[in-house]
This record gives sequence, structure tokens and C-alpha cells, in this order.
Amino acid sequence: MARLIVAAGGGGDAVAAAMLDAALHGGEAPAVVLTYAWDRLLVDPVPGPRGPANFTGLRPLTRSVQAVPADAQPIAPAGSTLPRLAAELPQTFALIDPHHGAEGIIRQLEELVQHLEPDSVDLLDVGGDILARGDEPTLRSPVADALTLAACCELNFPVRLLVAGPGLDGELPADALRDCMGPVVLALTAEHVQPVSSVLEWHPSEATAMLAATARGARGVCEVREGGPPVPLTDEGPTVHAADLDEALSRNQLARAILATENLHQVERYSREICGFSEIDHERSEVGRLGSRPPRTLDPEAVLRRLDEFERDARGRGITHTTFRRLTEALGLSGRQRENLRAVLLRSRPEQYRAPLWHIASGAFG
Repeated sequence: MARLIVAAGGGGDAVAAAMLDAALHGGEAPAVVLTYAWDRLLVDPVPGPRGPANFTGLRPLTRSVQAVPADAQPIAPAGSTLPRLAAELPQTFALIDPHHGAEGIIRQLEELVQHLEPDSVDLLDVGGDILARGDEPTLRSPVADALTLAACCELNFPVRLLVAGPGLDGELPADALRDCMGPVVLALTAEHVQPVSSVLEWHPSEATAMLAATARGARGVCEVREGGPPVPLTDEGPTVHAADLDEALSRNQLARAILATENLHQVERYSREICGFSEIDHERSEVGRLGSRPPRTLDPEAVLRRLDEFERDARGRGITHTTFRRLTEALGLSGRQRENLRAVLLRSRPEQYRAPLWHIASGAFG
């Protein structure tokens, strides 16, 4: 029984796809997960998504689709989490190449469906920003989702759209999504998280981290990177909803506009016109800003002092949890220091770890 899951935004959506695959089909052959190599600047210092030319060791699945095996390597200076995912998870991870626009991804999907003859094709988005119109002020990453939505809508094969963890990406609040979603397909539990638990210890995705944390029972308010709006951790967090694919396309102005695009530059142009920005432009500007900032030494004592200050401020804002990605940013450290910071904090204050989130202390240390 072959299955194809399209990770709408790449990154954490690919991890969530593996979690969902195990939850719904554990014991059967693992699915093929079609996903971007787009890990943002925390992992990859090069703006935008990576294509096949940015890797060595890829394995052809079809003429246009390459699988990323565990021994594949991104070509420096690019970085990617996909080879490590392939090493730790049983699913096959295949690479979305957005550099030929929506038409290129349609071609990839058509070839995969012909090659795999799958019993099902799911399009999975964590958070729900795939249902955005495009003019929402909190929207930050419309390009990846719009491309996969557009391509799936053109595929001559039934595609089920799934939204996991409504609102957990911090882009659209769960209340704004409620009327756009259908029934609950699955409510994730701690048992469902177990197959990807080792990955969550190192993977930088915030939305999937919160999805897993809510499945394990975390409740409260989580602060995420770049001063985004606080994300409520509620009983709705671990739910997976079906949504109507055609209705999503009718809402998503960017997805409709890019249906006939043949390269990523065209997609970016439409994103600037419709949404007012391109997230790749944001990454380009961030590269310059981060490159001009001198690195801060990770001194454990100084880190804990700065952590106390951050937690005092966070408590005042009603924050109960945060991500290690946000902590790295808030404490003035570089993305490459995130795992070292995590090690320091777990060694110093293990009681505050609510895997895979950090629990804001009640004041005992500050």
C-alpha cells in the first residue's frame, strides 16, 4: 500500500508528516514524503529553498524527483536537515524543486503518482497558513504553502488537505481558521509523538515542536521567534483537521495567481504584489543583518543570567513556554549555537524542559 504525503511548507511539516504517517498507518510500509529543503537561516545560511543541484548523493525516483537518502550531503555553504531525517526516520524523503514554479511541482507530482501508484495523496500543513487569503498582517511564509497548494489542485488525482495544530505556526490564529476546516481526522497523543521523539530533540521547527508538546499535554502560551504573536497551547493544538482543497485554493490569492508560473522569480513577484512581501527577501535581508553582528560567546553563567532576565520579562507578558529557537535569538546567540545552548540549559535546569519546549520558571531563579 503506497502513500504520498506532501509536506506543504517543508521543514517541520516533513516531521509532522512522518508522525501522522506512523499514527494512521503504523505497521504498513512507510510513506513517501515530498518536501522542500528549506530550513531557513537557522540551519541553512543561504536564503531560499535548495534544489537538487545543492546536494550530492541524491537518488533518482523519477525523471524530475530525487530522494534524499541518509548519506546525501548539502553542498557548502548550504545546509539541510533532510539527510538527518532520512537517517532517523523510516519514510522516504523526496525533494520538492520549486525553482521551476508551480508547473515544475505539478510535473513532479504527476511523475510520482505514475511511479508510486499510491492509494492516497495527502497535503499536510502544520498551523494552517495554507488557508490564508494573503493579506493577513501576521502572515510570514506564504510562498512554500501556495506553491504546493497550487500544484496539488492541478494534479489529476484525489488529494486530501490536512491541517495539523490549527494556529500553531503563529501566522493565523485558530479562531480565524475554524470556519475553513472540516472534521477532526485525528487527535494526536503522546504515543503518536514517540516515533519522531528523537528528531524533536534537534529539529528547529517551532510549529511542529508545539504540535508535539500539546499532544504530550502542554498547555499555556508559547513565545516564538522574531517577536511573533504568542501562540496559545490549547486542547485544539494536537488536532488534525481535513479541509476542502478547492475552497483553500479559492481563498489563497497567491496560490491562484501562481498556477502557471515556470520559475521561482515569478512566484516571488506575485508574492510581493499580493502579500506585500516575499519571505525570501526577508531571508536575504536577515543574512546581511546577522552577518554584520559579532558572535556572542556562549558562557554558561552569563547565559543563565540573561535567561533569568528573559523569563522575568516573559512572565510579565503571560508567557508559559518558549522554543529553543526563540531562546537562542532572545539570548543574543547565533543559530549555530542553538544545540549548545540547549545542552547548557538541560544540564543546568532540567526540570524546566517540557519536551521539546522550554517551560518558563515561576520565579525561583529570578
